[in-house]
Amino acid sequence: MKEIKEIIKAFDLARQSGEKIALATVVQVDGSSYRRPGARMLVTENGQLTGAISGGCLEGDALKKAQLVIFKKKSMLVTYDTTDEDDAKFGIGLGCNGIIHILMEPIDEEQENNPIALLRQCIEDREDKVLVTVFDVKNKRSTQVGTCLLYKNQHFASNGNFSILNELGQIFSREKSKEVFSLEKSVILPLHGAENLHAFVEFVPAAIKLIIIGAGNDVQPLTQLSSVLGWEMDLADGRSDHATKNRFPLVDQIITGKAAEILPKLKPDKQTAVVLMSHNFNYDLEIMKGLYPYRFPYLGVLGPKKKLQKLIENLSNSGIHLNEEIHKVVFGPMGLNLGAESPEEIALSIISEVKAVISRKKPAHLKLKEGPIHEDEKTSW
Repeated sequence: MKEIKEIIKAFDLARQSGEKIALATVVQVDGSSYRRPGARMLVTENGQLTGAISGGCLEGDALKKAQLVIFKKKSMLVTYDTTDEDDAKFGIGLGCNGIIHILMEPIDEEQENNPIALLRQCIEDREDKVLVTVFDVKNKRSTQVGTCLLYKNQHFASNGNFSILNELGQIFSREKSKEVFSLEKSVILPLHGAENLHAFVEFVPAAIKLIIIGAGNDVQPLTQLSSVLGWEMDLADGRSDHATKNRFPLVDQIITGKAAEILPKLKPDKQTAVVLMSHNFNYDLEIMKGLYPYRFPYLGVLGPKKKLQKLIENLSNSGIHLNEEIHKVVFGPMGLNLGAESPEEIALSIISEVKAVISRKKPAHLKLKEGPIHEDEKTSW
């Protein structure tokens, strides 16, 4: 989500200066690659790059291809095949051992719901979206349908390129959008009713949001790491002299007041983690009472296990009994066991655990993982 936000910001700046623009999107990967389908990069006619489609090895060549697309005003699919051990012949030193398909699209500002406009709708609220990008793997130099359909709030938004598809292809795209939205998993599959065309049906979740209860000095590195990741942040505390924009310039919203006053302003959702770092037992207790039942995936409590046990006992005495399902979202002490000691290390520990939980992953050494690092987006639907 951070990459999409940065691309839109760069697009707006380039438009102000009158520069023409192209969007490069990784739409399919066979084998190993640093970036996966959905990675994007904005390219201006003067060579400014925003975002990334690889670890740096493809960008130079992709820049030239994107500038050609801008000049010709015609989209195309570019394929980098790194399965050959002698990848030096490409002149780009790939070294990933995969085949990477990248869609290059010139952006027509006058086109309704052009690819950038569809991306802009992906970040306008905290609702999940599905984005459909259609590409031709055989006729790569022919004009591509491209980023053409967005599913949101049970409605579709499309541009003129979507109308190029026949009726069967349009129906298929809409049906798969709904399925992907329900399953919350991107897929790449042949487009029914259209020879050689494939659809990258991309699930685009809302950005991770961090609600931080507390405005102590130990919260500052947490906000810094969260900002680097592009997470949204709300911070709440009862002390107006601590919870200030000067102390926390990276936070999106600062809320001050008693626990009962701030609770109505906290709006956690399924992409939200709440962390209790106020160092005030009664304040944390009131927050836990007010947010119950916890319909969000992560509630972290700073401090020793005894503190959490005492909080749970107090909740029980007030008539709130945490069942097994609720216990699964409560983490205390919060954070992964990284040997953290300093505030910065503790922040890393917390951020790592939040990311793992919201991504529904069990933290482990990648060296112990069987099979490829990334899941394959392809499916036989």
